[in-house]
Amino acid sequence: MVAISPDPQSQTDFSFFQTFLCSAFAACIAELCTIPLDVAKVRLQLQKRAAAADGAGQSKYRGLLGTITTIAREEGLPALWKGVIAGLHRQCIYGGLRIGLYDPVKLYLVGNNFVGDIPLHQKILAALFTGALAISVANPTDLVKVRLQAEGKLPAGVPRRYSGTLDAYFTIIRQEGLIALWTGIGPNIARNAIINAAELASYDQVKQMILKIPGFLDNVLTHLLAGLGAGFFAVCIGSPVDVVKSRMMGDSTYKNTFDCFVKTLKNEGPFAFYKGFLPNFGRLGSWNVVMFLTLEQARKLFGL
Repeated sequence: MVAISPDPQSQTDFSFFQTFLCSAFAACIAELCTIPLDVAKVRLQLQKRAAAADGAGQSKYRGLLGTITTIAREEGLPALWKGVIAGLHRQCIYGGLRIGLYDPVKLYLVGNNFVGDIPLHQKILAALFTGALAISVANPTDLVKVRLQAEGKLPAGVPRRYSGTLDAYFTIIRQEGLIALWTGIGPNIARNAIINAAELASYDQVKQMILKIPGFLDNVLTHLLAGLGAGFFAVCIGSPVDVVKSRMMGDSTYKNTFDCFVKTLKNEGPFAFYKGFLPNFGRLGSWNVVMFLTLEQARKLFGL
């Protein structure tokens, strides 16, 4: 590859393009495998609001498996993949950018002449920046995904708000304006910057620590353990902003991020910010395992 392209800048650009493709591909595979868990998580996070709107006296969804079972029974198995097209749109943009830019930003922060292990705080800063930048571009895809996932079984004769992913984009623009596609951008930037830092920096750090243990190699087992660690840290740190983000995107009645936070805290207490924690960990833990395993294999194919 060096012989074909002696220009270092061209080499860097091509490496970024390869990394972007590998990252987008790995993120899409993980999305396809885990979106039923994401649908369950969104339904659980929005449950109190939905129950109040329906006048129901008790919770409709109970736990990860219970929620998945209820959705499949009432709406059919395809309902578990609601929002998958928007989810793939999101991962192509968000997944490709946040991971593809992580190494270049990390190296920029420490300098080209840096030798040794990059400090954890530099990894966190790089991941915070790439997560915030990527979701600023991909927010419309996230909004449509949440709107589609939030809509459950409707009474007979009541039409759905959106007939599909593209219709959702156009309907939101027509009814709420173009800027509405960036609804929830505040908590979404916070959520994705934090979760990206927790995922990428912790995966980087955990993998580095595991490889220092005698007997461990840069193989599937190491990638699996590091992926689980990344998912756990991401959920512990990012759940509160994830709940606020889902509620703002699923319900346009909140005035702003602060209003959503205060109303949730006042009406449901602090534990509401960890609503859907287990399905969130089930989703993010498995998502990270699938994504990082796929990413590592894809990067090997490209020789990265």
